Amino acid sequence: MTLHPVATVHTCFGGKFGVPRQPGLCPSAWGHVVFHESCRSPEIIRGLDGFSHLWLIFGFHATAGQGWRPTVRPPRLGGNQRVGVFASRAIFRPNKLGLSLVRLEGIDTTAREAPVLLLGGVDLLDGTPLYDIKPYLPYAEAVPDAAPGFARDAIPRLKVEVADAVMEEFARLPARAQAVIREALALDPRPAVRTHDSDRIFGAILCGHNVRFSIQNGVCRILEVAASVSVASRHNASNISMTGGVMPSL
Repeated sequence: MTLHPVATVHTCFGGKFGVPRQPGLCPSAWGHVVFHESCRSPEIIRGLDGFSHLWLIFGFHATAGQGWRPTVRPPRLGGNQRVGVFASRAIFRPNKLGLSLVRLEGIDTTAREAPVLLLGGVDLLDGTPLYDIKPYLPYAEAVPDAAPGFARDAIPRLKVEVADAVMEEFARLPARAQAVIREALALDPRPAVRTHDSDRIFGAILCGHNVRFSIQNGVCRILEVAASVSVASRHNASNISMTGGVMPSL
């Protein structure tokens, strides 16, 4: 079987660092699907507007050249216990395929590259290749009593504060961009295995901005918010409207 991407997903995450480890953990995170010319037809998504959520089958393009590993160290186990790669959602997989459940917030039929799918709750890096889309079916796929394995406990959240020196600049961001930054940083994007780094300043490209922050005693403090030219910000400079939601500029 030879797979070819049918579309590219553009998102508010301009770098790997800071991308949520699972879909839905950052509800405000947005993205949009731009179909490649071979699949750019309104017929290909006929009836899709009746679904609220979609399964995306995508490729881990940023790590495609790093091979795969039979065992990995999941962050949910603190990064110090190994499990089989097929017992995880790690990126180092034989075929580099990922699966993500996202919210369909609308379909833009007026954009230059229409139809464009507008998404929420994404966990994908900007520029991710998309291989297939399937509608989510609650009656068949919602399993309330499913066993969660080693991922039983809820993911803890950090408290996120904005330093006084950048409060005015942060407040100028669109409300949804502010929400994405707060939600993404609350998930603690640092590697699970790390040394003492309370004095370290980190940076993540979020919503077209280089967000610099520190984490101490369970509190993430935003220290700087600077505009960053990224693939996502350039792409979203095009006029893509939002149907059923709000798509802020990056």
